[in-house]
Amino acid sequence: MHLKTRCLDSARTVWMGLFALGLFAGSAASQEPIDFQKQIQPILAKKCYACHGPDEAESGLKFTSREAALGETESGSFAIVPGDVDASLLVDRITTDDEFERMPPEGDPVTEEEAALIIRWIEQGAAWRDHWAFEPLSDPTPPEVSDPAWQENPIDAFILASLEEAGLKPNGPADRRTLIRRVYYDLIGLPPTRQQVEAFVNDPSEQAFQKVVEELLDSAHYGERWGRHWLDLVRYAETNSFERDGAKANAWKFRDYVIRSFNEDKPYDQFVREQLAGDELDQVTKETLTATGYYRLGIWDDEPADPLQARYDALDDIILTTGQAFLGLTMNCARCHDHKIDPIPQTDYYGMLSFFEDVTPYAERGDLDAYSQIDVSSDELKARYDQNDARRRAIQRELHQIEQAGIVKMSAEDQRATEGPRRERQRVLRKKLRDHVSGDQWERYEELQDQLEQNQEELKALPARERVMGLAKYREIDSPTYVLYRGNPHSPSDEVTPRFPDLFGAEQPEFPDAEPTTTESAGRRRVLADWITRPENRLTSRVMVNRIWQFHFGRGIVRSSNNFGQLGTPPTHPKLLDFLAQEFVQRDWSIKSMHRLILSSRAYQMSSAGNEASLAADPDNDLFWRYDPRRLSAEEIRDSMLAVNQSLNRDVYGPSIYPKLSAEVLAGQSRPGSGWGDSSEQERNRRSVYIHVKRSLLTPMLSAFDFPNPDQTCEARFMTLQPSQALSLLNGEFAAEQAARLAESVKAGELEDRELVRRVINAVLTRPATEKDIDDGEQLIEELQREHGLPREQAVELYCLSVFNWNEFLFLD
Repeated sequence: MHLKTRCLDSARTVWMGLFALGLFAGSAASQEPIDFQKQIQPILAKKCYACHGPDEAESGLKFTSREAALGETESGSFAIVPGDVDASLLVDRITTDDEFERMPPEGDPVTEEEAALIIRWIEQGAAWRDHWAFEPLSDPTPPEVSDPAWQENPIDAFILASLEEAGLKPNGPADRRTLIRRVYYDLIGLPPTRQQVEAFVNDPSEQAFQKVVEELLDSAHYGERWGRHWLDLVRYAETNSFERDGAKANAWKFRDYVIRSFNEDKPYDQFVREQLAGDELDQVTKETLTATGYYRLGIWDDEPADPLQARYDALDDIILTTGQAFLGLTMNCARCHDHKIDPIPQTDYYGMLSFFEDVTPYAERGDLDAYSQIDVSSDELKARYDQNDARRRAIQRELHQIEQAGIVKMSAEDQRATEGPRRERQRVLRKKLRDHVSGDQWERYEELQDQLEQNQEELKALPARERVMGLAKYREIDSPTYVLYRGNPHSPSDEVTPRFPDLFGAEQPEFPDAEPTTTESAGRRRVLADWITRPENRLTSRVMVNRIWQFHFGRGIVRSSNNFGQLGTPPTHPKLLDFLAQEFVQRDWSIKSMHRLILSSRAYQMSSAGNEASLAADPDNDLFWRYDPRRLSAEEIRDSMLAVNQSLNRDVYGPSIYPKLSAEVLAGQSRPGSGWGDSSEQERNRRSVYIHVKRSLLTPMLSAFDFPNPDQTCEARFMTLQPSQALSLLNGEFAAEQAARLAESVKAGELEDRELVRRVINAVLTRPATEKDIDDGEQLIEELQREHGLPREQAVELYCLSVFNWNEFLFLD
């Protein structure tokens, strides 16, 4: 919004007249105070910061602080004059009809509704608050509400207070069948059985729901469900990407580490420290070393055109993931210039990068293990391998001595041949060594050959070394970190040291003295991890409790859960968010404790039913007047099919599995089928979280139902409804196989059609079949046989397949 001094009286007159008539806001609403953070700051950030933000100040004007926004511009005018709309040139420039004068000059214009909000805000005094997420945590007290039942859980008090303020009422409770299905999917990602549903429905005790919650939290399947959420955030995959897309050895052990951490309710602060600095903690264990696999999950180019550029791209991936997953900050935006929106200068980006200076690439071509595979074998096994290695080296040295003694007596031509390729050397030695050494030397040479062969047999007999993927080797920090001009690694400028972002106002870090080495870490990442997990860090606890809320309610209190910055969405319930963040820390960062608090709330247990008045007043359910229904995730759909037909393999942990893929799918690779294994049928029936994640070959059924791109952090999955999903469930080979298994599991061949329908509905939907269900199912089976000439077995399988396509199966209320 490049401002000039001239006044656009005609446009102002029209707009102010409309405003006075209340066309943009009713007379009562116009008196309501404007919330700067929720209503004004997002407009300024999206429409004005490009020219008047942290990086630019055209006409000497910035909208990044109250002082700057209310200051005099280079032309002597004022963009904002609190309480005086007529004197505020900002209004002229966003409301004029003159395309050469109207701002912003490019992109989406300020809408009429946005302009009306700005006018009201200026009229009310242009109150300004710093961005909510950059303020320290508050310690709010749950409000007093009119309904005592909604005062029992502090979450409910916050929710009802906001609803009462808006003149809305919360929904009543969900019925018990709906509630148990909801909590089963939320906590373990699997449906309850009919027996589990009926036991809950018929349990009259007040602790019935609490009992179910505790059983689910104690289930090993809990970690599979909630670990998958975390894997989305840290861009988990098991291959490198690019053309060859080679496998990352032992990547699956990081997945199991995450699942196990959730099952054990590992304190979140410890969970964070282990991933960022598991090799630098006071107690380094196999588990904490496995956690450093976090640094090995990103893409890796084994043949980069510019190795230096590739290094900084990999570091940027770490900064992006760390900033967004742990802190809700898009720090990566400051790689090439100061952040356009948030107060994150380039120096903060490279100060953050400096913490990771000792992080090596995933591998060097030709040496795939040295950088990323850590030997965590027992000391005894390591000693046995060391002894074997020492013995082999001793044998090889003595063999070499005898060989050299014979080579010096050979012809010049043969000597030169032994200096060439190994194959040529061995050819000469086989043919001529015996003729150029003594009898005793030859006898000893044959003994040593036998010993070497025996040594190899002993090596084969040793138990395999245990390795995990992680930081096995470090980069020597033998030079400073520099700000890179426009992000170009070949254009270093100012020197920087490790630093916390200025917006936190934290004391800058101190580090232990460390000699540059490839075998010892620099200790910098531990400092960063400790700072991120400080209880007083204003973002860490907020970000995580928002995620927990998101995975229970379908969206966070802050919808943009990876971006708490000024272009993110403001919290709908900021006091509730801070209350939960404080509770999280006070409960020793226990995620399961937060589940108990949230799940026991009336807000969570509400019905998802709509009502006309509430839908009209709050169509997006920002105030949580109901529970939002949702479609099952890709994994939930696949796992549910396996569960209801009784073929689900419930084994927990272990190497990844490979579903059957068609030749057409495999043909999409540069080398069709390369890197895709062949699991047994029993292994293929394991839960979806154990499916091998190959970047160039994602499982089609999971992709159809919005499995995320593993190349970058995923804050929330899309929940689309599209034709490929129907095609996958109606025509896909997997769905057809599971339908056939379902028919087999209910013993379809022994049943009349009506009883068959009852059993299928009972198994898939965990409820009694209605008479309409039975009539419709019986009619479909008969029509498939009569009108399409199908044998009964196939007709029954198609009926089972149709039930897998019902909304009641695919959606959760």
